[in-house]
Order: sequence, then structure tokens, then C-alpha cells
Amino acid sequence: MPPSPADLVRRALVGRVRAVFNDTAAGQQPVAISDDALFERDSPIRMVHSGVVPMMVGGIRSLLLQMLHPHALQGVLDHSDFRADMHGRLRRTARFIAQTTYAHRDEAMAAIGRVNRIHNRVNGTLPDGTPYSATDPRTLAWVHVAEATSFLEAHIAYVRPDMPGREQDEYFRQFAVIARALNADPVPETREEAEALMLERRADLAASEAAREVADLVLNGRPEGAPRSVQRALGTAAVDLLPPYARTMLGLSRPTVSALPARLATKTMSDGLRWAFRRP
Repeated sequence: MPPSPADLVRRALVGRVRAVFNDTAAGQQPVAISDDALFERDSPIRMVHSGVVPMMVGGIRSLLLQMLHPHALQGVLDHSDFRADMHGRLRRTARFIAQTTYAHRDEAMAAIGRVNRIHNRVNGTLPDGTPYSATDPRTLAWVHVAEATSFLEAHIAYVRPDMPGREQDEYFRQFAVIARALNADPVPETREEAEALMLERRADLAASEAAREVADLVLNGRPEGAPRSVQRALGTAAVDLLPPYARTMLGLSRPTVSALPARLATKTMSDGLRWAFRRP
């Protein structure tokens, strides 16, 4: 029996997404889901990380927050090729999240080990001469809490507004497993602890022209394969979810007229891809 029009649409959507997140030209395949992963099926972390569109929104929000930390920012400026290969960075980050969330635990730990080895080579000095290192537990803690809160906020906004508090806390407890393996410290295990850590670390953050430059590139650059309208909607949705202090520090305004269309477009994309990936 030939495929139905709905199946053809589904296959096209799935293929397009896989091409964005996997280097299919080089033969890279999507991460295989394992029953012997670090986390059980249908657990909060696997549910939150399964949404392609909310994870993209959360990823943008997270990167904007991370760039407010001078040490994290300088590490990206000195040791990353994100300006020339933003798509490659997107792929690598997405693959790491997929491997540590869904792959066999041995593959997950191997991925963590690779990142730790990379971090060992990332060090230098800030413009004022202060040394920095990607192995600093305090910096790693900010990177982690920025990611965890961003992924969860986007999931709640676009997938599950009524997510129970106990499941949100379990999400932080599960994500803490990965953070600790990456040597972050301290690592929050509840939403309350995460919010407290975000508040405490505000003193570590700084507004800068370099952070605003990165924000502009993230929000206005166009990764390979992403239509401009899609990138604009996801970026607007991410800025909409940012804490007010972060928008102010990055010189961004809270979306007003553009907020509702961006939310509707993001929700539509999210629901469409969830339909496509959940069909047999």
C-alpha cells in the first residue's frame, strides 16, 4: 500500500529535522534510544529533552544567559568557531544532549568524557588579566543551571504548562547526574534550588559589548537549513522567556507586538514535530 499524504508529510518533516541535527552527508545517524540509558523511559528528563522546538528555544535562551558570565563568554570567544560554524556547534550540542539523555549509558559517559577532555584545553585570561578555565566548577554550575532552567521553561511554555512541581524537581535531580559528571558544583536538585542559585550567581554576571555581539549573532544569524522566519520566531520566543535582567544586560527589549505571532508559530511547529516523531 502506498504511503498516505499524511505519512509523506511526516517523513519529510522527520527527514528535514534529522538532516539539521545530524551530519547525514558524512553518514552520521540519529542517536539510538537505549533501555540501558542513564535515565528510564518516560522519565522527566527524557520527556523534556524530546521536544525538538522547545529544546531549540531553550538552547537559545540558555546560550544568551551563559554569555553573561565573563568566563563562559571568553572561553567561547577564544576557543570556539561558532562565528564560522554555528550550525556545527548546534549539531554538537544537540548530539551531546541526545547521547547523555537517551543513548546507552556507556555511550553517554564516553560523550561526557570527551567534553571533559575538551574543557581541559580551554583556558586563558579575561581582558582584565583574570585567568579563566572551562574546568572551573563555579562556571560550569552557571552553564548547567542556565541550560536546565531554559530547557524546562521552554517545555512548560510550549508543551506542558501544567507540569507538576514534583516532576520539575525530578528533572533537576536527573540533569544533576550529567552536571556532576562534568564537574559542575554546586548543582541544584530542585526548581527552588535552581532559582536560588540563579539569584546568587547574578553577582558573577556582567554586561559587555562582546556578550551583546554574540547575542546578535545567535538571534540574527541563520543556521544552515533553517528558514529565516523560523529562526526569527524561535529567537523571539527565547527572548520572551529570558529574565528581565538578562534582556537588559544584553540590550534586548521584551517582544511586544511580535511576541504573540512568535508564540503561535513556535507552538504550531512544536506540535507538528511532536506529531511527526510520535507516529509509527
